[in-house]
Amino acid sequence: MININEVIETNKMIEQENLDVRTITLGISLLDCIGPDLDEVNKKIYDKITRVAKDLVAVGDQIEREYGIPIVNKRISVTPIAIIGAAACKKTQDYVSIAKTLDRAAKTVGVNFIGGFSALVSKAMSASDKLLIESIPEALAQTDRVCSSVNVGSTKTGIDMDAVKLLGEIIKETAELTKEEDSIGCAKLVVFCNAPDDNPFMAGAFHGITEGDAVINVGVSGPGVVKHALEGVRGADFETLCETIKKTAFKITRVGQLVAQEASKMLDIPFGIVDLSLAPTPAIGDSVADILEEIGLEYAGAPGTTAALALLNDQVKKGGVMASSYVGGLSGAFIPVSEDQGMIKAVEVGALTIEKLEAMTSVCSVGLDMIAIPGQTKATTISGIIADEMAIGMINQKTTAVRIIPVVGKDVGDVAEFGGLLGRGPVMPVNNFSCEPFINRGGRIPAPIHSFKN
Repeated sequence: MININEVIETNKMIEQENLDVRTITLGISLLDCIGPDLDEVNKKIYDKITRVAKDLVAVGDQIEREYGIPIVNKRISVTPIAIIGAAACKKTQDYVSIAKTLDRAAKTVGVNFIGGFSALVSKAMSASDKLLIESIPEALAQTDRVCSSVNVGSTKTGIDMDAVKLLGEIIKETAELTKEEDSIGCAKLVVFCNAPDDNPFMAGAFHGITEGDAVINVGVSGPGVVKHALEGVRGADFETLCETIKKTAFKITRVGQLVAQEASKMLDIPFGIVDLSLAPTPAIGDSVADILEEIGLEYAGAPGTTAALALLNDQVKKGGVMASSYVGGLSGAFIPVSEDQGMIKAVEVGALTIEKLEAMTSVCSVGLDMIAIPGQTKATTISGIIADEMAIGMINQKTTAVRIIPVVGKDVGDVAEFGGLLGRGPVMPVNNFSCEPFINRGGRIPAPIHSFKN
């Protein structure tokens, strides 16, 4: 039974503590669009997306009005395009034409982003996978709302090091083609290990091939709410701290569950999952780093940061999982540097380095996220950074990801401006000692021994 105090509490969370639903993401299967004729494929893709998603934005706006809950983004994810275009695409330009179709469909229905310009190559690349990956720089440079992801590793299969090497080069090329806008193309490309099928967050969203024809997934947020709750237990022991985070995560996820159910009902599309992630925005007071500081660190990156983040991540999961029967996606704390005011501050004062972020990745959802690095960083160095992250995910049986931006023309100490949700990021130093012979070996890093469970 809902009582008036709960209503007042939720209103306060929305008005004063930056509680919002980060995204409603509509997953759409494009498997029925596959065919040998490229023009026909493009037409089918456009028609299906615009038909299934025609009411998505209106429904999101209506829920916002009725319940007073801000919904920051409405998004679409589609079946990985490397599968959809395999029969029709013979050159990179063919895949670019599909990216443009996705962009046009996204603009027609009014969504903020469309994800799924993706390839799943955790074991090896097919010819169409490789072709799609090679088309990514141009596809992201010529579109506004398309997001791309490549899954290059998993606990079951190991890491496809050929794909890792290629993606270092692709990231450099994407940066070059979008250098007029601080290499923003790279902000729309994420490299995964153990990518989940039902992730509503960009740039990593795609509609998994194990999913139905269409599904509604919701991603909640609310770092400001958690920080505010922790202000009330300053100096208390860890038990009290954990209990407070758990209870707060439950309340935040309940809001997401409500929005998901309503959207599902109004659109007549099945509800998939609530992703109970703490995702920051560039706004003051909406920061994961601020939570870590509230737990007791001078800045994110100080000794104790990895332990504090592990605690936060675990309690968010424990509280959130009680609030919804269907929890999925990435679920945990996001630490994208450029999107989090507290993280930016920690980098600027020298408390936070890429190496520390890598350590933090081992205990949270997505670690090396929205990191600006010097434009002259070598492709093999970027591949080495990706390989390290993939190894953490593979060995620990968890999702890890890299979204890294070599900002052309900028160096350590400069600031990259991405605008909007993507924020701004100080260019961070990179360890430039060479890993070239390692990256150039080619082949696959085998799956760990504990993957052999069947």
